[in-house]
Order: sequence, then C-alpha cells, then structure tokens
Amino acid sequence: MRMVFRWFGKGNDSVSLQHIKQIPGVEGLVWALHDIPAGEVWPLDRILEVKQQANKYGFQIDVVESVNIHDDIKLGLPSRDQYIENYKKTIQNLSKVGVKVICYNFMPVFDWVRTDLFKPLEDGSTALFYEKAKVVGMDPFELVENNAYNPEFTMPGWEPERLKSLKELFVAYSNVSTESLWDNLQYFLEKIIPVAEMCDIKMAIHPDDPPWEIFGLPRLITSQDNIRRFLKLVDNPYNGVTLCSGSLGANSANDIPAMIREFADRIPFAHIRNVKRFANGDFIETSHRTKDGSVDIYEIVKAYHDCGFTGYARPDHGRHIWDEECRPGYGLYDRALGIMYLWGIWDSLESIYKEKIDIVHSKTR
Repeated sequence: MRMVFRWFGKGNDSVSLQHIKQIPGVEGLVWALHDIPAGEVWPLDRILEVKQQANKYGFQIDVVESVNIHDDIKLGLPSRDQYIENYKKTIQNLSKVGVKVICYNFMPVFDWVRTDLFKPLEDGSTALFYEKAKVVGMDPFELVENNAYNPEFTMPGWEPERLKSLKELFVAYSNVSTESLWDNLQYFLEKIIPVAEMCDIKMAIHPDDPPWEIFGLPRLITSQDNIRRFLKLVDNPYNGVTLCSGSLGANSANDIPAMIREFADRIPFAHIRNVKRFANGDFIETSHRTKDGSVDIYEIVKAYHDCGFTGYARPDHGRHIWDEECRPGYGLYDRALGIMYLWGIWDSLESIYKEKIDIVHSKTR
C-alpha cells in the first residue's frame, strides 16, 4: 500500500506541503489543476509547476484527482469528440511527468451531495452530513446555496463557473436515462483507454456519492454488480476503479471487502474512510476508526492486505477537529489521524503474516 494525501494546490489549500511531509508514510500527493475548466487541455507548463512544488518536499505526483469530464461527453452530444480529444492530450501531458493513475467520475451535475458541511458530532467535532428527508424535499438550487458559499477554497464538483449553468444542466440531463448514460460512458472509455494504456496511466472511476439517484439524476457506479458491469465495458487493466469505502459504504447492502477481493487487480487507487449510517437513510462521516462508524475499516484494510495490494491509498474525508479552519472534509488533523490508524492496521497485518511465514519455515527445517 502506497500512502498519498490529497492536496488542492498552493494558495488553494489550508494544508501546507511542509505539514503533509510530517505525516509518517506519506510518499505522494493526490492533486489536480482545479482552475482548469472541464474539457480544456491541461498545459504541460502548469503540470511541471506542480511537479516542482512536490519535488521540493520529496513527494511524487503519481495520482491525479480529477481530470473532470465535460458534460457534453456525459450527455452524448456531437461535440463530445472534441472534448475527448482534449482529454487524450491531457493524459499524454500527464504521462510526461510520470503520472500513473487518473481518478475521475461520471456523475451528472453533482459530484457529491451533502446537506450540512459542518454537522456537530457528540465529541464536539463537525463533519459532512447527509439528511435524506431534506434531500427528498429540497430544491437542488437550495442545495447549491447551502454548499457553494465557500469564498476562500473551491470545493471539487461545486466550482462556481459550473454551478452558474445549473438550470441548463438539469434541462439537458432530463433526457438522459440510466442506460443512455451507460452508453455514453462506454463511448468515452473506448476512446480513452487505448491512449491511457499507451501512456501507462490507469483510469480509475470513482463511485457515485451517495450511491443512489439524486434529484432524478441517474447513477451508475453504485454497487458490486454495477462495478462488474463497468469493468466489462472495456475489459482492460487500464480501465479500473477508485474504490471509495465512504461513498459505497453509505449503502448497507454494499459488501466492500468482497468488492476488494473480486476487483483487486482493477483497483489502482483506494479511498478509505468511515461513515455512520442511520435507519432513516441519513449518514454522517466519522473518524476512520471502525467502531466510530458503520463501515468495518479493519476488514477493508485486511482485504487489501490479503490481496497483496500495492496500489495507492489515501485517507478520504476527515472530521473538522481542534478548531481547524479548512475546506469541508479536507483538514490536516483528522486525515493525519486516519493515516496512522490505517498504518496501525496494516503494520499489525504485516506482523501476523511474518509470524505465519516464520512458523512455516521453522517446520520445514
């Protein structure tokens, strides 16, 4: 397991590279050029700028999250071909600095949905919260007003320039069914994966968050069956999944360790985090510790270890603790604690494995 840490870039993140460097076991940054609109080519000089910033602190930049997909591709419009060509050029530019994984999503309109960005927990910390009843009865434009207020740091999926065209997007997607969205995703993959393979970059789709329909918009990457279907669209090792335990874990029907064991060779990147589910359909993000939520983080890490996982992993969203002022879900402190919890599990599993090997060797002497 290769530990990485999401960083939103110089001047766009409350967390500094100097602070990330002090977290044990972090070897790289998960990054993106967040100011480049979806559909445009990422310039090589801007990519090299991030590489130089990372190299100063000894970090690699193997994982990009995200190269966002233009809506014309998801909608299947004739103009999609030009945007796909631009995407190919971005893949080629990223390969020039050694990028190995691109995490992306294929969610219509909203990349993720929460109703409260700073919901208080019993311990006094706050976290991202989803209230099912509020979403059911809420106008999506009200949700935007609640979540897109952040004047200091942009939030992925909630960029102001994208939200300006929200009404037009809802109209455009009104004619997109679940099956047509699958078709549009397959069209994209068939064009992109050969280029990704040529550039030795694995494409890793992120599950839908949450993993069910929102505001009547179709969702695809929501379950083990749907991930299986996705991987068969283009059955190539460079067509993979960013397995996110938090996104998938919002649905109690999802057996995440089973997914890891089935799809292990198609998971180049893992997001590991916990959520606490409630009987009424609500959920809130918690610490990474298993007993604090509804997702068995120990069994998830064990599944990766059992499969010999050598891909990239990062702690996903964290709580806001110790009065830290930060982008919702992306503070330093709780994510750093999460990393140490994940390493604690991993190191224990390594010790158990070594003990078993030593016992076998001693019996064969």
